[in-house]
Amino acid sequence: MAARRVARWRSRDLLDTNSVCRTASRGVGPSWGAVAVLMRHRPRRNTVKSAEEIMNMLEAFDLTGSLRDAGELAGCSHHTVAGYVAAREAGALSVHPAARPQLIDSYVDKLEEWIERSKGKVRADVAHDKLRDLGYAGSERTSRRAVAAVKAHYRLGRVRVHRPWVTEPGMWLQYDFGDDPMIDGVKMTLFCAWLAWSRFRVVLAIRDKTSPSVMAALDVTLRRIGGAPTYVLSDNEKTLTVEHVAGVPVRNPAMVAFARHYGVTLHTCEPAAPASKGGSESTVKLAKADLVPKDTKLLEQYTSFAELEAACAVFCAQVNARVHRVTRRAPVDMLAEERTRLHPLPAHPHTVAFGVTRTVAAKSPMVASDGGSYSVPHTLLGQTVWVRVHGRGADEQVIIVHSGAEGPVEVARHSRATPGSPGRVVVQAVHAHRGDHHHHESCSCPGCSHGTAVAQGR
Repeated sequence: MAARRVARWRSRDLLDTNSVCRTASRGVGPSWGAVAVLMRHRPRRNTVKSAEEIMNMLEAFDLTGSLRDAGELAGCSHHTVAGYVAAREAGALSVHPAARPQLIDSYVDKLEEWIERSKGKVRADVAHDKLRDLGYAGSERTSRRAVAAVKAHYRLGRVRVHRPWVTEPGMWLQYDFGDDPMIDGVKMTLFCAWLAWSRFRVVLAIRDKTSPSVMAALDVTLRRIGGAPTYVLSDNEKTLTVEHVAGVPVRNPAMVAFARHYGVTLHTCEPAAPASKGGSESTVKLAKADLVPKDTKLLEQYTSFAELEAACAVFCAQVNARVHRVTRRAPVDMLAEERTRLHPLPAHPHTVAFGVTRTVAAKSPMVASDGGSYSVPHTLLGQTVWVRVHGRGADEQVIIVHSGAEGPVEVARHSRATPGSPGRVVVQAVHAHRGDHHHHESCSCPGCSHGTAVAQGR
């Protein structure tokens, strides 16, 4: 019977619970139990006034000059109107709620201590348990909010702030590496350099990140841009930085000698901070997007190192001739202006760029390198030469350079020796004779008219 009475009254008086309460007190309407159900399911009144409602209250008060009349026009209590009018007169009409004391206020210092000790890593539930041991009687939700607020202030004081980098012509060259192209199942490396002011990019294919390969690529880069900048910036590779002592980088001695030869100053970016050399990072991203074979580009794997080198040359020509979105000019045009601010280059590359040193045997014009033996002109018996490997796969070559009074000269170029005997010994017939030596088109003996000086940019 009571259920039927509730159902009969609910449809008509659900939105007017005050009338339901009055009828229940006279014994006419539903029972007090049904009234409790209605009150529990009644939508909660929105006690926070919106900006439009506050505007209407203040407008009504300015119109009538009466708190009660303004409350009647705005549909609210005159006390509410009085509060907003007083706040407006005091200049405190803000949307932010007023700060009220909380139970956790006396424990904030302790939270700051724990967050400082943990370097901002302490969890909120762990902090709440610790606070309860200290006598805190508040809820875990309050603790989580307090921990989040303290952590936000902690990070705000320790965040790295980046300022815009306004580059100057002739000042900065950045370089980095991209590892992805494969040749004969071996991963190659892309050397990516970026001249900061002109945005001129140089991308070269190298075998690895060893000192001879990196320094040879740097020499090619400097000769391609036509000069040396003041600073060279890169990552903390072992070829540049051996270690850090008390936060101070210790430079690789070979790279320091290389920098002195070209008159540049070496700098490294902050560890784990790629934003400090964003130009070269962007160059690596662009180079890998265009040069690395992926299914999205339908680009086949490279069959030879020469093919990869040709692809890098095409990429550099395209990206440097394209108008840059920041400067609104082509990098190749800006490079012509920046060259006037670059320092002149030495006539010959640094010897570290030629590879590792080897001594020619005293009685046999042969040089040993990586398990193979390679012939050199007999006039170099007992002298020091530099040996490096160029390329990968079928076109892999061993280049031998000798530095004499006239500068460095390429004295021999061989195909890479194969493991085992006799494949590990590579001899050119022109190097095998002594007294009756005849010059040949492929001869590269020092002093020969056919001798090959080390090419600039090779």
